[in-house]
Parts: sequence; C-alpha cells; structure tokens
Amino acid sequence: MDAAAADSWQTCAGQRVEKTASRNLIGMDFESVLEKCGSFGRYQFVLLGLYGYTNILSSLHYFSQTIISFTPPYTCNSASSSDEKCSYLEWNPNSMRNESTKCQSWDFEREMGYESITTELEWVCDDAYKLAVGQSFFFVGSVLGTLFFGYLADRIGRLPACMLTTLTGALGYFITSFVSSLPFFSIGRFISGLSTDTQYYLMYILVFEYLSPKRRTLGLNMVLAVFYSIGIMFSPWLAFWVGTWRHYLWAASLPALGVLCYPCVLFESAEWLLTKRQFKKAANCLRRIAKFNGRQVDESVFDQFIKFYNEKLNEEQKSTTDTFMGMLRTPRLRKFTIILLIKSMIITVAFDILSRNMEGMGTSPFKLFSYTGITVLPAGLTIILFQNYIGRKGMACASLFVGAIITAATGFILASLNPADHALVLALMVGLGRYGAVVAYDAEAQYAAEIIPTSVRGRGMSNIHVVGYAFGFFSSYIIFLGTIYKPLPSIFISLLMFIGAALCLTLPETLNKKLPQTLADGEVFGVGEKWFYFPCLSRRRKSIEKTSTDVSVITSTENSRPTIVKENP
Repeated sequence: MDAAAADSWQTCAGQRVEKTASRNLIGMDFESVLEKCGSFGRYQFVLLGLYGYTNILSSLHYFSQTIISFTPPYTCNSASSSDEKCSYLEWNPNSMRNESTKCQSWDFEREMGYESITTELEWVCDDAYKLAVGQSFFFVGSVLGTLFFGYLADRIGRLPACMLTTLTGALGYFITSFVSSLPFFSIGRFISGLSTDTQYYLMYILVFEYLSPKRRTLGLNMVLAVFYSIGIMFSPWLAFWVGTWRHYLWAASLPALGVLCYPCVLFESAEWLLTKRQFKKAANCLRRIAKFNGRQVDESVFDQFIKFYNEKLNEEQKSTTDTFMGMLRTPRLRKFTIILLIKSMIITVAFDILSRNMEGMGTSPFKLFSYTGITVLPAGLTIILFQNYIGRKGMACASLFVGAIITAATGFILASLNPADHALVLALMVGLGRYGAVVAYDAEAQYAAEIIPTSVRGRGMSNIHVVGYAFGFFSSYIIFLGTIYKPLPSIFISLLMFIGAALCLTLPETLNKKLPQTLADGEVFGVGEKWFYFPCLSRRRKSIEKTSTDVSVITSTENSRPTIVKENP
C-alpha cells in the first residue's frame, strides 16, 4: 500500500469512527446519560436509604393522631357503679327521686402510665367529638398542603420543597404539643396536615428519577414496605417510653431535622431542571452522580446531552395541548375520570379508618396498632409478586372485595360476640383488614397512573390524589360513629369497599398494553374489552385452546398417515 492509499484509508477510517461516535451520542437523553453515570450504584443506595428514612418520618407523621388520642377504659369517678361512664344517678332531695347527672371527671385505666390527650384533657363523652374535629382539620391541611407544596416544588425544586414540607409537619407537631383547647389543637393539626403527602411523594420522585428502571418496582416497594412498617410498629413503644402525648410529639418531630443534611448528599431533580430549561445544571447533577458512583464519563457525553435538549426545546411547540379538563369532555374518558375520583375517595377513607380504628377490639389498642403494622410488608410483596400476573384491574378489584368481606366479618364479630373473649380473632381480622387496605391503596396508585393519558398524567394524578384526601375529612367522623354503635365504622367501610370493587370492573385492563399518550388515545383505550376480562384467565383460556389445538393436529396427523399392509410370504 502506497502513502496516498494509506492516507486515504486513514481518512475513511477516521470518518467511520467519527460517524460511529456521532451515532452513539445522538439521542443522549436523560435515561441514556444516567445509565453511563450509574443508575444503581453508591449514590442510589444512599438515595434509597434516605427514602427509607423519609418513610419512617412519614409513618410517624400520618399516624400521630392515632398515638396521641387513644382512649383507655374509663369510668365516672362520681358514680357508684363501675359501669357508668358519662352519667350517673344522684338523689335529689327536692324532687325526692334519683336523677341522671352528667359526669364531670373520670378515672382512666392508663396503659403503662401513658398520658394521652384524651386522658389529660378528658375529651370523652360529650367532648369526644373534639378528636374528630382536630383530625378533620388535619385532612383539610393535607389538601391545601398538596396544592401549595406541589406548586412550590415546580417553582423552587423538588429537594428544597421536600425539606420545607417535612419541617412544616414537624412545626405542626411542636405547636400541637403545647395546646389545651380545641381551637389551638385544630390549628396545630392543620399545620401538621400540610406535609402529609408531599414529604413522601417529593422524595419518591427523586428516587424514581435516579434509579434504574429495572430496579424501580422492587427497590421502591420493598423500601417503602420495610421502613414504613418499622415506623408504624415502633411508634406505640416510643409513646410508652416517653410517657405523655406531648413528649411523643417532640420525639416524633426531632428526626425531621435530619432533612437539613439532605443537600449534603442529594442532588436536585435533573428532570425538573430540564423542564426549567436549565440544561447545564442538569448535566452538572449527572456529572456529580458519576463521580459519586466512581464512573468515568467522557465530557462529550454531557455536551451532547445539553445539545440534545436544546434541539428538543425547538420541537416543543408541536407538543399536545391536552388539559385535565379535557378528560371530562368525551364520554369514555369522563366515565374513567369520575370512577377514578370515586375510587380514590373510597380507598383513602378505607385505608385511614382500617389503620386507625383500634379501640374496642378487646385488647390494647397500642399493641394492636403496632403488631398489625407488620402487614405493610406482605402487602408490598403481594403487589410485587402478583400484580403482573393477575393484572391491574384484578389486583385492584380483588383487594377491595376481599377487604370488604374481612371488614364486614369484623363488624359482625363486634356486634354479636364479646370482644374481650375473642380478642385474638379480632386482632387477626384487624390485621387482615389493614393488609387489604394497603394492597388496595398501592394498587390504585399504579392503576390510575396507567389509565390517565401521558399528556395529563401529572396533573390528573395530583387532582385525583387531592380529591381523595379531601374526602378523608370524613374518616374521623366515621370512626366517631363507633361511640354510638361499635360495628358502624366496619359496616360503613365494607359497603364502600364493595362499591369500589364493583367500579373496578368498569375500567379497562392496562397490563401488557400500549398506554394512552393523548386524550384521543385515552378515549379509545380498552374499546371492546369485556368487564370480566382478566389477563390471568385469558392466558389460561389461550393455553387450554392451544393445547386442544395441538392435540387435534396430532390426532389428525395420526389419522392421515397411510397404513402399510404387509403380505404374508
């Protein structure tokens, strides 16, 4: 080969290398660059650890009302009989007869000496409604907090909003610990409620974005199940240890200060930075993740990443203009949206009541709450193991239907049997009820996200979530019905869950289907699908039909073979 030919070959080879490199860098979107920087390395383990810590804070926060307001057995200290709680008979010398008199003070059987807000302020009998009022303000706060901190997260970023909402909840705890009247108690609960949902889902978003898609389902659900159940099971024993409801709120609020360390080890959401067109800052976050994970990534990758999103920005004018209100303009999407809103209301109330209604079950409400908290773990495993087999609709429907039966059976036991004599059976039923509620709650979140078209998924999920929490306002009053007739909350919730299970059958299955991208796709999604369609049953039917067909083919082949007759010699 002469020099000219060698130079020509080197030039062609160089062009081929450049073209190959160019092809490798074209389409350097977030997922591609994250894979190069490490999507399941040291940084992701730290992220999952802090996500677990956030779940502990979230469980302590959500169930704080339950822990501080447990009502132990009590009697009127002026009554002659130990069976009298709210009034007693007193001799009136003027009328010369016994008259009913309202009790003014009570004797409480405090468990392990724990002083709840109920025993300290004597919010029983005619004042029992005050606990329900305070908790209803908690849910009012949760609705407004979801809207406010959701807006704040879009303005200043996911990480600072996550820190602010967690600290706001802790501030609500701190304020509540000093109150002695209903108005100030309601204000404290309102402030606490502002962070109910946002402190969890903002951290969820950070983990979801930076975690490998292959590890998301297992990682997110397992961490949630393990750490959330730890928080639930630990909280009653923390209350016993500190002794009073005021000290418990202090102890539960102090760990929230740990979020002040988050900026030292966590990075802002790169996807949020991309939506704000801060492409260089997003690239810098990915660069720092690569360094944290010990990955060597060429600088040209980040340059191409910035170039990719600059070019994509020019095409955004062609994107869809779909809105959430558009889901209410066409008949099928309108039906799906209304059903999802109703289901969110039912599941939110059922989850809250089945998680908090622990009194009058024949055993310690503290211990019952703690021990049944372990059901969060198997519930998470159930979602992981079975949702991809029986389908989204099957999981959502079955969890609500089975949960309704268990809850109705619990109500029947309370109505017909003495709880003190059947405490073990009731504890088992309460645990199964909580298990069903957690499965239904987790299944609903993914099912709704897949039915709502991509173009409005963020806004749609937010609105459905807010409506569900708004309906949670009534959960405390439903629990309060138990002071009139103990089985009433169980009966009411079981009816709601049966309705929710029936509504699931009217929605389309989403497993192994191309999910709707636009409102137009959503309107035709699932057209022609029967209400009784379930993927697991469909696979079994196809397997039987295939086996039957194979047998028929083999039989037909055997019958069609020529018969050879050998003549005797």
